[in-house]
Amino acid sequence: MIGPMRERVVAACDGASKGNPGPAGWAWVVADASQTPDRWEAGPLGTATNNVAELTALERLLTATDPAVPIEIRMDSQYAMKAVTAWLPNWKRNGWKTAAGKPVANQELVVRIDELLVGRDVEFRYVPAHQVDGDRLNDFADRAASQAASIQESAGSALGSPEPPPAPDVPAKAPRRKPAARGARGGGAGSAGSSRTIKAKFPGRCGVCGRSYAAGEQIAKNASGWGHPECRSADA
Repeated sequence: MIGPMRERVVAACDGASKGNPGPAGWAWVVADASQTPDRWEAGPLGTATNNVAELTALERLLTATDPAVPIEIRMDSQYAMKAVTAWLPNWKRNGWKTAAGKPVANQELVVRIDELLVGRDVEFRYVPAHQVDGDRLNDFADRAASQAASIQESAGSALGSPEPPPAPDVPAKAPRRKPAARGARGGGAGSAGSSRTIKAKFPGRCGVCGRSYAAGEQIAKNASGWGHPECRSADA
């Protein structure tokens, strides 16, 4: 028999890196029955990338919540979400190698998350970052992760910490914090250099995830050649 909806946990997690790589931090938050931030935790990572911070935040959230209770996890990182939902099965079949034969980046974190997901009822929900009137839980996790990255100190409800303040560098940093997520959502040209996207002249296959792309579809250059814009970070 399915339990009442109130037993379902709604949570969010986020990571931040001031420089990518640079001073990094992670955070997660769990809501109460009214969708208000209730229980949360954040911590420093020293120097790390955005991707490591995002995956660490997810790993810490899964570790801190009851595996027997269904959970909805809200994230603004397309990389972290796709790594554990879309790309992971192929990576496992390939012996933890990408489609291009390279070792999977951040493998230890991905393996740990895979173990924590076994037998759990988890729904991942993508929410855009830094939106006016955006998702309240994601905003809270974003601010907590940013603070942890900036001051390199742990914080959380169990420590009696106050609600994290707005990150002072959000307006300047926001467009650059998660290039993979924005490339995946917008499909347009990104920033200069490796983030640039173009229309494929011919059909091909992404060297990271192994899925095909059609002529005319937006593609981007990554370490394995050309492929889906959202796959750039996975082969970094």
